[in-house]
Amino acid sequence: MKTATKNIRHLTLEELNGYFETLGEKKFRAKQVYEWLWLKQAQSFDAMTNLSKDLRAKLADNFTLPALTVDATQYSADGTVKSRFRTHDGHLVEGVLIPAEERKTACVSSQIGCSLSCKFCATGYMARKRNLDYDEIFDQVVLINQQSERVYQKKLTNIVFMGMGEPLLNYRNVLKSIERITSPDGLGMSPRRITVSTAGVAKQIKQLGDDDVRFKLALSLHAANDIKRNEIMPINESNNLQALIESLNYFYKKTGNEITFEYILFNNFNDSLKDADELIRIYRQVPADLVNIIEYNPIDMATFRKPEENVVNNFMAYLEKNRVNARLRRSRGKDIDAACGQLANKEGIL
Repeated sequence: MKTATKNIRHLTLEELNGYFETLGEKKFRAKQVYEWLWLKQAQSFDAMTNLSKDLRAKLADNFTLPALTVDATQYSADGTVKSRFRTHDGHLVEGVLIPAEERKTACVSSQIGCSLSCKFCATGYMARKRNLDYDEIFDQVVLINQQSERVYQKKLTNIVFMGMGEPLLNYRNVLKSIERITSPDGLGMSPRRITVSTAGVAKQIKQLGDDDVRFKLALSLHAANDIKRNEIMPINESNNLQALIESLNYFYKKTGNEITFEYILFNNFNDSLKDADELIRIYRQVPADLVNIIEYNPIDMATFRKPEENVVNNFMAYLEKNRVNARLRRSRGKDIDAACGQLANKEGIL
């Protein structure tokens, strides 16, 4: 007997219709299965209880339904829940549930590992194994939403693509996952509650504009001149700040969607008032809504540390004085493996 290799979630509704026609089944069966896959988020064919056992067996013979499973979970005293998920082929990826008053945010990954080698990021020290398929990204949101309902009795309110990997280097799957997450026959979330964060792939930022996406965009800036950014983010060598400024303006002109800058403060690297001046210059060249100043979560592989509190306060006060809409984001999950990639890499397995 041949082994089924086709992932049933990679079929369109029309393709499912065609399959059921070959079985001589009624057309509504395809819609039933499609609803089980996306609206009801079934994790197995056996869960499709309004189908006959015989039909479920045929589906299992002809298709696979690979779903993410929770491999490990850590609960922080501040309410953050970090999970390590295992893929059908044994890789590990991370997702995080971040509670903040009424907001319940899922931080999801887009790749297994990462090819960008950012010097401050635990994921940057891992090789990129492969892109996540759109259904694997979708599963992260489903599983984190289940955690939110179980722990907080509330559904997710927001999703950020700020986990492992560079979303714009997995462009097709990220956009397809968002289509499934926002679709009425999927999770039905508003695209305005989704933020995709990029280390800065100028060509793909422009492509987002051409594709008229409806979600928000965040640029992981972290240094406001090319010399420093090259040092900590090698991608800047081929996507320099001027190219990124142009691409962000193009994106905004096409979509009008919200743009945010992310800026981690590193001790004695990018935390001086001169650095703040350079950040202000970039901020004024892009219609950005907000600058998130982020408290660094140290990792074993890097020597970066967060600045003293008075340095952070001076930096924030200087931005405020210069009418920059800035917000200080404190590190979450300090008592667990909170930095991106830490938990997935804990056993040295990807």
